Amino acid sequence: MDLETFKTQLQQAGYSEVVEKSYAPDTFIDVHTHPFAARALITSGELSITCGDEARTYRVGEIFELDANRPHAEHYGPAGASYLVGRRHGGAA
Repeated sequence: MDLETFKTQLQQAGYSEVVEKSYAPDTFIDVHTHPFAARALITSGELSITCGDEARTYRVGEIFELDANRPHAEHYGPAGASYLVGRRHGGAA
């Protein structure tokens, strides 16, 4: 999916804040939450998200979603990762 199509889909789904994020190789962020729902398209590298006992790795072209206030940990791959993320405050992804 191209970035413009993804941005349009985010806006149509009520994700009013759209930002680009990048993380260095092998960055680990321990369990935390966000006060917003997130929907993101991986644009480089890879990212593993762990929610409870379930972990999933996302690679270029894949989309991940997280509900607001859902505890999760993030681990960025050996090349780091970048993604375009939409944030929607006060609800589910």
